[in-house]
Parts: sequence; C-alpha cells; structure tokens
Amino acid sequence: MQSIVNEIGQDEYQDEYRIDKASVRASFSRAADSYDAAAVLQKKVREEMLDRLSLINIAPNAVLDAGCGTGLGSFSLQKKFKSAQLVSLDIAFKMLQKTAEQRPFLQKILHKQQLVCADIESLPIASNSMNLLWSNLALQWCNDLDTAFNEVARVLQPEGLFMFSTFGPDTLKELRAASSNGHTHVSRFIDMHDIGDALTRAGFSAPVLDVEHYTLTYDDVKGVMKDLKSIGAHNATFGRNRGLAGRGFLNNLTQQYEQFRTQGKLPATFEVIYGHAWRPISMRPAGQDFSPVQFVKRK
Repeated sequence: MQSIVNEIGQDEYQDEYRIDKASVRASFSRAADSYDAAAVLQKKVREEMLDRLSLINIAPNAVLDAGCGTGLGSFSLQKKFKSAQLVSLDIAFKMLQKTAEQRPFLQKILHKQQLVCADIESLPIASNSMNLLWSNLALQWCNDLDTAFNEVARVLQPEGLFMFSTFGPDTLKELRAASSNGHTHVSRFIDMHDIGDALTRAGFSAPVLDVEHYTLTYDDVKGVMKDLKSIGAHNATFGRNRGLAGRGFLNNLTQQYEQFRTQGKLPATFEVIYGHAWRPISMRPAGQDFSPVQFVKRK
C-alpha cells in the first residue's frame, strides 16, 4: 500500500474519483480499432460542434485538436481550414496510429497535419502558437480543469478560440444508480456552471455554455457495456474495483438497470456540455473581475 501512495501522491489516492491516466491510455489504445463503428454519440456531437463553428467568423492558421481519437474531427477541421497547420493530439498512441492509417486516403488535405501523443493537462505545444483549440468529448478525462484550461490559454494566441464539448453530471446516470456497491463505476462529471467558473479563472473572455441531453437505447445491459468498451469509455477512476466483475455483480446490475426500462428499451443518458470562449489580447491577473459566463437555455 505504501508504494502506491508514494507513486500517485497521498491526496490523489484519497480521491476515489481521480482519473488514472495510465488506465485511460490503455483503454483507448485497446478501443482504437472498434471506436469509429461504436462512437455514434461522438459523431453526433462532432457534427453539432462543426455546425456551431460555422457560425463563428474565424480563419485560423494553426489548429489543435485536443483529444483527437481516430482523427475524424481533425479531418473535418482540415477540410474546413485547408491552409491551416493542424496538430492532432491524443493521450493514446494507438489512436494516433489509427489516425495515421486513415490519413493516406486524405493526403491532399492533410499535408500540414502533425500527430502528438500527450495529455491535455500538460500540452507539449509552444505558447501563443494556436488560433483555434478544439476538443470533442475529451475534457472529462482531465483531473484538474484549472490546469487544463490554463494550458489551453497558454497555447492559444491572443483572440484565439477555445471550442469544446464534454460530459455533464447526468451522463450514465442509470448505470451509476444501478451499479452502486461500494466502488466507483462511473466517472464524476463536472457541472456546466463549474466549467464556466474554471474558464473565467483561466482568464477566458466571453464564455458561452449550454447543455443538451441525448439518450441512447439498448435491448439489454450487455449492449450498454459493449458500446462503452468499444469506445474506450472504461471506468478509470482510482476507486474502481480492480478485480474481475463476478457473475453476482453482473446479475445485480442487470436487475437494477431494469427499473429504467421504457417502451421495451434500456436508456443510457448522456449530458453533453458545449462551450466556447476567447483568449483575450492580454490575460487578466488572478483575482481581477472576469467577463460573465453566458449560459444558454435550450427550449
């Protein structure tokens, strides 16, 4: 036990919801080949982000896709901004390999793409080097949003745009309720208002956030778990059960999840938070007043 505490730090070990980055890296690497076929929601959110981006007047010459996965978002960004230098970054090396495998079919538009294996909370990117930082459903794997947003602000040029999506607290609420047994089974997702506060602490200007809920439906619990595994959405919290899930746990999960069955289907809810903000020309010192966050209410 002592060696574990020394390795990850006493405070980190005490937080059962803290993300184990090595586990995240391994899980997404395993899912690289199955990801695109199963990532239905990720595709929908990516398309929504692209629609929103089309309403913003921006012509970046350097774009960072932070948490690029298999590269489909990067490909769309390069098509949209053909003359821009594109950097595709992901924590899982095999995701980047998958991006590279798909790249030969798109060589005409990807002549300026670079692949980088790294963590959003520690970006190996030069300061003031990017005009647009895009991140589709990756920030939920960060342990400290303040650290992540400070890194984003650092690499963006003045008047650069930060555009992102991430999961909110209602995500997988059915699975969380059905699997309570003393271990963590679903990550602790951050509320939209807390994300807005973190953006202002990092000095971003004119943050705009809104939330949408999506529901995927399944015939059984195995379908839910199979899809999560296929996209690498493995339980990577330090409080997870490190042993194999026994038949008793799976049977109990199946029984408990049945309470949510509606019209013959089991729902899996995903709360998606969309946001964008600008890096101001000069960053404000800590403690000064910031621009108010605009929270958009969907009808």
